[in-house]
Amino acid sequence: MAADETSIKVSSATRDRLQVLAAEHGTTIRSFVEDLAQSTPTQTEFAERAELARAELASALGHAPSPEAEAKARALLERLGTGQAAA
Repeated sequence: MAADETSIKVSSATRDRLQVLAAEHGTTIRSFVEDLAQSTPTQTEFAERAELARAELASALGHAPSPEAEAKARALLERLGTGQAAA
């Protein structure tokens, strides 16, 4: 193993699932996990992106969206992300 590599321990079931997911994406478990880790934002990165979005909206609209408007937008995005029908 190279100096910049490490290993992680997961259950056999998780390893098997990762193997199926990687195969479905045409890659290896290693590449799949590396891509997942690099493409998934941390909570800090989400917060930074949200602040940038608020600043852009304030610049475009002349004011920041209200907390109520943000909550409605967040709920809509969550419904869209999970495939749920709008309430």
